[in-house]
Amino acid sequence: MTSIITNTSAMTALQTLKSINSNLASAQNEISTGKTISTAKDNAAIWSITKVMESDVSGINSIKTALDLGGSTVSVAREATESIVKDLQSIQDLVVQAQAENVDKETLQTQITNKMDSIRNYISGAQFNGLNFLNTTGDDVKVLAALNRDNTGAVSTDTIDIERNQLYDGSAFMGALAGLEGLDVDTDVAADLQAAMTAINGVLSETTKVASYYGAKEAQIASQSEFMGKLSDAMTAGIGTLVDADMEEASARLTALQTQQQLGIQALSIANQTPQNILALFR
Repeated sequence: MTSIITNTSAMTALQTLKSINSNLASAQNEISTGKTISTAKDNAAIWSITKVMESDVSGINSIKTALDLGGSTVSVAREATESIVKDLQSIQDLVVQAQAENVDKETLQTQITNKMDSIRNYISGAQFNGLNFLNTTGDDVKVLAALNRDNTGAVSTDTIDIERNQLYDGSAFMGALAGLEGLDVDTDVAADLQAAMTAINGVLSETTKVASYYGAKEAQIASQSEFMGKLSDAMTAGIGTLVDADMEEASARLTALQTQQQLGIQALSIANQTPQNILALFR
């Protein structure tokens, strides 16, 4: 039976075409955005997971920036202390020379004083972004090192703590360099010369430890920064696995849906023409 009031064929064709158009819009959205899940309505659970992961990636990148900043600051301290060690070695050589009988000890003392002035300059200039580990006291400097999220969603951070080693306070040498105060080789007293030798050896040993400390901390920060970079890349790749569209598949599906759309339009057109055939019965 053919009805001019209810065209079931047209209704079926129309519903099919609507479904095809919906799938076609989805495929076009995938191709234009490059994602299978771009909004919460696409897949609420996966979308929520990826947003949390994206937040973590952003936090990790911020921590990597903090690590790079901290590493640069520690690097300045290491470079300064290594330069100090080199000058201390030169001072040690001068102190050794002063042990001889026929040397100009006044000139040697002048050279030692000049080296000390250079060391003071190294310390005062060993700052990065206003932070100087070598001429300030206080608590350890905490460098952000990691972002942690537990299974309850609680977020915490870890730090790498860097000690300050004040070597000069603006008026006198301190800490590892304290033995430089009063270092005098312009004397003929054997005991005083021996005391100067003992003092410079102790200063050199202690300052070398300071330089080694900052070198080890710089290496630790660099290693952590490298790991955080790799972690960020891995998490970004994981997010992509969850939401990125397979462009080859999307392209093939788009072509198929476009063909289905054309056929659906033709089917709907044929179904809409059926009632017109009834007119022939009245001629």
